Amino acid sequence: MTTDGMFGEIDWKCINTIRVLAAEMVQQANSGHPGAPMGLAPLAHVLFTRFIRADPKNPLWMGRDRFVLSNGHACALQYAMLHLLGYDVKMEDVKQFRHLDSKLPGHPESHMTPGIEVTTGPLGQGAANGVGLAIAEANMAATFNRSDMTLVDNFTYVVLGDGCMMEGIASEACSMAGHLGLGKLIFLYDDNQISIDGGTDLAFSENVTKRFEAYGFDCHVIVDGDHDLDGMAKAIEKAQKVLDRPSLISIRTTIGFSSKNQGTEKVHGAPLGAEDIVNVKKALGMEDQAPFTVSAAVYDFYRKFGERGAKLSAEWNAKLQSYCTTFPDMGEELLRRLAKKLPDDLQSLLPHYEPGSAEVATRKLSETLLNAIADKLPELIGGSADLTASNLTKWKTSVDFQKPGKLGDYSGRYLRFGVREHAMFGICNGLSAYSGLIPFASTFLNFISYGLGSVRLSCLAHQQVIYIMTHDSIGLGEDGPTHQPIETLAGLRALPNILVMRPADGNEVSGAYWQAMINRTRPSVICLSRQNLPQLTGSSIEGVAKGAYILQDLTPGKIDLVLVSTGSEVSICANAAKLLQAQNISVRLVSMPCWELFEEQSSEYRQSVLPPTVPVISVEALSTLGWQKYAHLNIGMTTFGASGPYKDVYRKFGLTPEAIAEKAHKTLQYYSSNPVPNLHAHPLL
Repeated sequence: MTTDGMFGEIDWKCINTIRVLAAEMVQQANSGHPGAPMGLAPLAHVLFTRFIRADPKNPLWMGRDRFVLSNGHACALQYAMLHLLGYDVKMEDVKQFRHLDSKLPGHPESHMTPGIEVTTGPLGQGAANGVGLAIAEANMAATFNRSDMTLVDNFTYVVLGDGCMMEGIASEACSMAGHLGLGKLIFLYDDNQISIDGGTDLAFSENVTKRFEAYGFDCHVIVDGDHDLDGMAKAIEKAQKVLDRPSLISIRTTIGFSSKNQGTEKVHGAPLGAEDIVNVKKALGMEDQAPFTVSAAVYDFYRKFGERGAKLSAEWNAKLQSYCTTFPDMGEELLRRLAKKLPDDLQSLLPHYEPGSAEVATRKLSETLLNAIADKLPELIGGSADLTASNLTKWKTSVDFQKPGKLGDYSGRYLRFGVREHAMFGICNGLSAYSGLIPFASTFLNFISYGLGSVRLSCLAHQQVIYIMTHDSIGLGEDGPTHQPIETLAGLRALPNILVMRPADGNEVSGAYWQAMINRTRPSVICLSRQNLPQLTGSSIEGVAKGAYILQDLTPGKIDLVLVSTGSEVSICANAAKLLQAQNISVRLVSMPCWELFEEQSSEYRQSVLPPTVPVISVEALSTLGWQKYAHLNIGMTTFGASGPYKDVYRKFGLTPEAIAEKAHKTLQYYSSNPVPNLHAHPLL
C-alpha cells in the first residue's frame, strides 16, 4: 500500500490522539516511557495507515507485514495503535497498561498481546529479531513462490531508537543483514538524540547513517519527523522499491513532543504528571477531551485499516487455496509447516547405536543425525557462529543461505552467522516467530553466555530454537579456562521454559534432538562433547524423554549406591561402578540428560530412579550448583578449568573412575552410621 502524498486534518487528529493516549497510559500506570511514543506518533500513523498490510481480526495471517518495536520501552505507542486499528485490545486494556495481569505489559510480549510479533525488552533485540523475520521471509519465498504465483511477499519494518543503535547485538545483526542483501527489511530509526542519562552526545557521537551505508544499507534521512508526513511516506515508498539491500530511514523526532519538557530526558522514562498532560492536550487542541477518549472520526479513519486488512487476508487465503490446487505437494508441505506438524516418518530416521560400537564425540554424532534428518525436515534452518568445522552442523546436501550468487541463494538453509553469537541467537528468535521454520544456532557452550539475553527471550516468548552447543566442558582441553564452561549449565538450568540436554552417547543424542523437535513452545540447548565417548549399555532414545533413567543396575535387586551423571561423565561413572562392584558394592548407574524433563515426571517415577533411602553421588564436569536437590555428594567443578590434554585435566580435578570410587567409599562409610536424608521430602508438601 502506498500514499498519494496527501495528508489532511484527520491525519493530525489521529496523530495527536496517539500522543495523548500514550501519555495518559503512562500517567495512569504511574510508570513507563511517554516521550518516544509521543515523538513517534507521526511515523506510526503514516506507516500503519499507508503501508502495513495486516488484518486485526486475523493477526497471525501469514501474508501480513511484520512490525517490530525494538525500543520496546515505547510500547505505549504500539498498544495505542493496536487499539485504534481494531486489534483485540479494548480501551479497558489500554487503561490497565502495566497493571498486574494486564494484556498490555511494560514491554511488548508476543505471547500476551495480539498483534505483537516478537518479545522485545532489552534494547537491540528487536533489530536482531527483525533480521530473523526478514531471513525467514526470503527463505520461505524462495522455497514456495513460483514464477506465476507469489505467495510469500511481505515487508519487515523495525522501529529502533538510539539505545538500540548503541547495543552490540543490533550492530552484529545489521552487519549480517547488509551482507545478505535483505531488501524486504526496512529499519526506521527514531533519532531523537535523547537517552535516559541525557543527550546522546554524552556517549554517542557516531554518524549512524554512514555506518549503515558501510553495512550495505540504502539510507534516507527525514530532518523533521514531527511534521513531514509526506517526506516519511515517500522515504518508505523508495525503501520498498530497493529490493537488493535493506533500508534505513533515519527520522529526527522530538521526544515528548508537546510536553513542557519536550526534547529532554525528563520525558524519557517517567510520567509527565497531570499538570503537563493538561498542557499537552491544550497544545494539541484537545483540552476539552476527557481522559482516554477517542473521537468517532478517529475510530472511523482507522477502521479503514481493518477493512483493507480483511480484504487482503481474504485475497491471500484464496490465493493459498489456488496454490494448493495448482501445486498440491508444495501446498501440503506449507500447510504442514504452518500447523507445526513434523513429517510423519521423521522419528524413524533417528540413528540408533549398539553398545560396544566405536567411540565417537557427541558433536560428531550430532552431525550424523543432522545428515539423517535434514532433507526430511525442510523447515530446519540455521548455522554456526564461524565454527562450522568444530560444531559439525553443516549437513552434506545443505546449501548456504546467501544473497543469490556464487556463495548460495535464499532457498539455502545453512546460515553463516560469522562471529556474531548474540545476533545469531536473536535472529533465530525472529526465524522462529515467522512461522514455518525450526531454527538452530551453534557455537561452543561457553559462548552461549555471550547471547544469554536472547536465550532468555526464547524461553519467555515460547520460541522453538535449538541451541547446538559443542565443546561442552573441561573436556575441550587445551583451549583452557577461557573456553571451558563451568557455570554455564547452572545458569541455563535456572531459566524457566527450557530444555537443557547433555547426552552421553549416540542414542541419547538422537533422543535429545527428538525432544528438541517435538517441543514446539520452548527452546532446547543440546550440549555436546569434543572428546570421543563410548556407546553405553542400557542407553536409549526413549530414556531421554524421561529426563533421567536407570542405565544399569550392576547387581539386580540390590542397591548400595547410586551414581548419577550427564554427558561425558556417564561413561566415567560406568567404569567407577565396575571398580566398586569388584569390591562387592552394588551400584545403580543413572543417566540424567535433562533435569527439566525429569522434573516433569511423576513423583513415583522420580523415586523409582533415585530411591530416597540410598546415598546418591552426582558427577558432572561443570559447576555442582543445583545438584544438591538430587544427590548427597556432588562431584564437579568448584574452580575454573585448566589448559592441557583433556585426560590430564580430568585427572587434575578428580573426575576419574578411581577418584569417584574413593569418594563413594567415604560416602558409604559416613552413611553407615548416619541416616540418609530423603531429598524427595519437603516439609510443606
